[in-house]
Amino acid sequence: MPRAPPRASSQPGSRRDLRAVSVIPAIIRSGMNQSPIGEQTFLHTGDLSAEVGIDKRPLGMVRPVSEADHRLGPPDAPVQLVEYGDYECPYCMQALPGVRRILSRFGDVVLFVFRHFPLVSQHPHAWRAALAAEAAGAQNRFWPMHEQLLDHEHLLTDEELADHARALGLDMAAYERDLHDPALAEHVRQDALSGLHSGVLGTPTFFLNGRRLEGGFRQDELESAIELKRQGR
Repeated sequence: MPRAPPRASSQPGSRRDLRAVSVIPAIIRSGMNQSPIGEQTFLHTGDLSAEVGIDKRPLGMVRPVSEADHRLGPPDAPVQLVEYGDYECPYCMQALPGVRRILSRFGDVVLFVFRHFPLVSQHPHAWRAALAAEAAGAQNRFWPMHEQLLDHEHLLTDEELADHARALGLDMAAYERDLHDPALAEHVRQDALSGLHSGVLGTPTFFLNGRRLEGGFRQDELESAIELKRQGR
């Protein structure tokens, strides 16, 4: 995939926050309307405000993991692995088997969290796919839908998303209703904004115990780092 320059997002509330809301206009519009370096898809310049200095990105994750997140593993696990991803990103799909292996190998040592970072100017179905995952989550089926979407990253039209929902046995009336729930759209938006504030510039981006790892998914390095954390080093 060709290299593309960067792009971004924020958190509502103050005057500064209102400026930041303009950072990813496409993500914001999607929420209101409801409607490479190696192994990453990069943000685009059109989505990055001049107010955000990408050379001054924080090294750490600014929003702590909480009950609002989609989590796999014990909350008190010594290792937290957080992924910011996009369901239409080929590199997120490629990272899925490695994430599965890490969770299988380390078991209760790792708490895994997925946060949405849809690159909507490049991936036209990413926003709706994120909403589909949230709608499935409203029926306690987020993780099955998460894997279904990543396993079928080329099948993400509205009709295909509905097919995925049916394949998981979701209540389709509730699913269709929840796709238009502003609270679920806001959850996706806040994930994206927290990613920008944490220095995320592409997908997938991983954080290990709150510290950003550059360059996408590097399984051997991640497993070595997790092993060291497990040993308390």
